[in-house]
Amino acid sequence: MKKIKCIIVDDEPLAVSLLRNYVAEIPFLELVFSSDNPFEAVEFIQKNQANLIFLDIQMPELTGINFMKIVGDKMKYILTTAYSEYALEGYEHNVVDYLLKPISFERFNKSILKVRDRFPFDSKKDINYLFVKSSGQQHRINVDDILYIESIKDYVNIRTETQEYIILETLKSLELQLPENFIRIHKSFILNLNEMKSVGSKKVGLKSGEEVPVGDFYKSNLLEKLK
Repeated sequence: MKKIKCIIVDDEPLAVSLLRNYVAEIPFLELVFSSDNPFEAVEFIQKNQANLIFLDIQMPELTGINFMKIVGDKMKYILTTAYSEYALEGYEHNVVDYLLKPISFERFNKSILKVRDRFPFDSKKDINYLFVKSSGQQHRINVDDILYIESIKDYVNIRTETQEYIILETLKSLELQLPENFIRIHKSFILNLNEMKSVGSKKVGLKSGEEVPVGDFYKSNLLEKLK
């Protein structure tokens, strides 16, 4: 499957290193160039193809805004900045999002999901884990381990056989991230079909022995999916 080819441009070597590490964690991203020299990046872009640039706005020799004016809108941008007011000007260009420094992986991942939705190919099927923040800690969850996800007001509970992860997120946002074996079966539940054992009139039985509700509105789609 095609990958999103990306470039990192930041005059701070530590910032470049951090973003390189983050990019390496995303299966559908391919880093093709990184530099703390924006002129080197312009030269690379003139000779090579890429889809996405992580671009620092405040660089002494060439600002991110001027960089975008030179390169143009043939690529998408994620701006990185220590000052949020600069992001407003950036949105005049082909900017998907901006990341406010210091950049956490959780915020980086959300930005990448916005990018993924703007590309014509489906990278969703390649996602095999989620990074979430629960109880003040970052967790990497293998999607195959998820039994179901339950919405609880402004939070969701990601349930595995051994753990529960309560995170500040919407069910809709997670539904867009997960592979096709995950399906909404109720206004408050997403189910991993690989963990399903039986379907009743109002409940779905899981291999773990648990039961979760199935809504009338979603049941026909579930039964169609099972065919």
